[in-house]
This record gives sequence, structure tokens and C-alpha cells, in this order.
Amino acid sequence: MRGVVMYAPGDVRVEQREDPKILHPTDAVIRLSASCVCGSDLWPYRGAEAVEGPAAMGHEYVGVVEEVGSEVRNVRLGQFVIGSFFASDNTCEICRAGYQSSCAHRELVGGAQAQYMRVPLADGTLVSTSQMPSEDLIPSFLAASDVLGTGWFGAIAAQAGPGKTVAVVGDGAVGLLAVLASKQLGAERIIAMSRHESRQGLAREFGATDIVTERGEAGVAQVKELTGGMGAHSVIEAVGTQQSMLQAIGSARAGGHVGFVGISHDVALDGQQLFFSHVHLHGGPAPVRQYLPQLIDLIFKREIDPGKVFDLALPLDEAAEAYRAMDERRAIKALLRV
Repeated sequence: MRGVVMYAPGDVRVEQREDPKILHPTDAVIRLSASCVCGSDLWPYRGAEAVEGPAAMGHEYVGVVEEVGSEVRNVRLGQFVIGSFFASDNTCEICRAGYQSSCAHRELVGGAQAQYMRVPLADGTLVSTSQMPSEDLIPSFLAASDVLGTGWFGAIAAQAGPGKTVAVVGDGAVGLLAVLASKQLGAERIIAMSRHESRQGLAREFGATDIVTERGEAGVAQVKELTGGMGAHSVIEAVGTQQSMLQAIGSARAGGHVGFVGISHDVALDGQQLFFSHVHLHGGPAPVRQYLPQLIDLIFKREIDPGKVFDLALPLDEAAEAYRAMDERRAIKALLRV
């Protein structure tokens, strides 16, 4: 099969790879309908994370079940399925509490930028649709595999809801879909922090009421000005840098909540500053599996259209250009047609 492999920072190739096989009786093999490049894939691409190369890339996926292990009961051949970037049994105590991404038996799912992939713990990881979706819905289901579920978790961790003012730090796919999630959860006011016109437009389409273009302390000052000096009730941090985390904490009012879902890189917090902020912090790798049934239902009913974050679609063989376009911010998110 054809699949994307990263050899070193900036070195992405599409090569012939070995077809995946059932390794454990709880596995499934799916034929990918679409995959994509994630913002987190850019960390190793830019050299900010070590490349354990050659590394098979991709962790966002939708597709059709081709083969199942002998112990798989909930997933059947021919079903269209969506899964998340962590495989989980969905039965352990942590999973039952709603944190499948910290499942006692979790496995990181990878190699999704390809024609086929193996999914461990298939019964707990994969969620099937009631019928084969139309082609135009596939981008939205693909978004549900990670960026929509992650934005949704960020909004819930920040306790976005009716009567709340929400600020979103980050205008990538996760940040934009955190805007959508906040709107769905009933937020009264949503402040999107973005300096890019096309992303600002999509943020407004998803429900943003205000745009702040400043970053850092200037961005915090703008949020405070928009909220009568108080700060936002809920802030979603969707980047993962020192500046974005401090901006998120600074934008929250005393007693406010920050949901942080950007993968942290060199983030260090001043304990005394945090102590006196009275801000609640909650976040981490999103338990996407918890939200998939609800998100699938919303997408099938066409109540939300998260697939709009894909503003570039390319064949799998042009994956290197997809990475370049996202790295250079010429694309919000690149879909790979398999």
C-alpha cells in the first residue's frame, strides 16, 4: 500500500509500505476513505520534536472495515467507522469516567496517512455510522476523529455554556472548532483570537462574536477591555506554547476556567502567579471517544459542518505539499484523498 513516511524535519515522502495485518484478536484493519495532516504533525516537521524516523505518519482517520480479529464483537466488515488517536478498551474505570485517552490499556494509533491501517482495541475505539455516509459528509466525520473532538473537549474543560463569555487562543483547526463547540454548548459571547482574515471569517461562521488580533499581553488587554476588565469566564488554549498558555490564563477572570488542549512545548508556569489568579486549569489529550456518538449524530443531521476547516484537499501522493501548505499557513488543514 501507499503511505506517508517522515524521515527527518521537512522530509516527508509517500512510499510503498507493508499492508497492515491483524496482530491481536482485538484488532481491526480499515480501508481509509480520507486522512489529513494535523497541526501536531508540524512539530516534528519543523524539528520541534524528534523524528523517530522513518516514521509512518497520521492519526486522524475514517474508513471502511476490511478485517477484524477473532475477539472483535461490536465492529463488522463493511461498516463505515470513525476512531480517535488513542485506542481504548472503553471499559476500564478511567474510560467509564470519560477519559478514554488515558485508558489503562491505551495505545497510540498511527500510520493513518495511508491506504489501510490497523486499529487496536477496535471494539472500544471505533464508532460506526448507522449507514454509509454521503461523500460530502466525509470531511466532517474526519474532523470528528481529532480536531472537532479536541475542540469540543477544550470547550467542556473550560466550562463553556449559556451566559458565558468564551475566549479561544489559537486559530488553527482545533481553535476554530472550539469556537463551533462553544456555540453548540450555548456560549453567549465568543472571542476568537486570530490575525488571519480567512480564519477570522470561518471563526465568525462557526459562532465567534468578536475578533482579537493582538497576541500576548496585548491580547490579554483586549479581552479584558471587551469584558469590562473582568476577563472571560472560559478560555480555550489550542496552541501549546508558553505565550499561548500565559495568554489563556491571563485572559480568564478570577474563578474562570481554562481548557488547554494544545500539546504543550516548553510551557512553564509561575506557581505564585497561578496561585493568585484563581483560575481553574483542565486539559490534556482529548478523550475524543467520549464525544464521538454525539458528534456523529450532529454531523449526520447536518446541524454542524466541521469539515469546513479543510481548505485544501490533495491526493495522498501529494502529502509533502500538504505539509508545506500547513507549515507556511497557506492552509488551515489539509485533507488527503486516499
